Amino acid sequence: MFSLKSKLAVITGGGSGIGRAIALLFARQGATVAILERDPKAAEITVRDIERDDGKAFFYLCDVSDRSQVRSTFDEIIKKFGVLDILVNNAGIAHVGNILSTGEEDFDEIYRVNVKGVYFCLKSGIAEMAQRGSGVILNVASIASLIGIKDRFAYSMSKGAVLTMTRSVAMDFVDKGIRCNCICPARIHTPFVDGFVKKNYPGREKEVLADLASYQPIGRMGTPGEVASLALYLCCDEAAFVTGAAYTIDGGVTSLI
Repeated sequence: MFSLKSKLAVITGGGSGIGRAIALLFARQGATVAILERDPKAAEITVRDIERDDGKAFFYLCDVSDRSQVRSTFDEIIKKFGVLDILVNNAGIAHVGNILSTGEEDFDEIYRVNVKGVYFCLKSGIAEMAQRGSGVILNVASIASLIGIKDRFAYSMSKGAVLTMTRSVAMDFVDKGIRCNCICPARIHTPFVDGFVKKNYPGREKEVLADLASYQPIGRMGTPGEVASLALYLCCDEAAFVTGAAYTIDGGVTSLI
């Protein structure tokens, strides 16, 4: 079960955190993984770790918010592999602030990466999938697309867009054999979170990490590996009847708070 043998999976932001965990797991399950990443060192490490485990992986230097880079990268991938079976839109950035403290530049940057980045990759990926009549898309949204979270105005806006793009694509392309779903994590403990806390809450790291953990009724943050396991299910044939869905993986936040 849950085999991805002979599948080609494109994963954006696959160099670290959730994206890295998804790339590692998909490769272990037989997929050839193409990582789109703007941090070449992180991508190289992930590719090397996959190859060390006898998996197949490649990385492409690509800023998903740049339309021309995305288009040329997808063209290169299709030329090399001839097929695109799975697209995971994981790349994204965060921002802290309410509407009054969120500047226009901050808002535009979040929109450029988290919304337009997904849009560009969807457009390029679906063009190939629709032509073949099959494909699976998984977008990484957030519980911020479902409930209100304090001081996450711009971030919540962007993840709400990811959720509604997911449902729109699922509806528009179900007759083309394309499935599209999203996952909505709560706080996941990644190196990005550690760096984010260090940057925004200097001297209060332990306190803030404890607060982030206690936010989940289950009493801790999730792990990238746990998110990757859900991603695997949604991208494999066992989930063939699932499309247009938003799956929470949140330690009970949306059900128990």
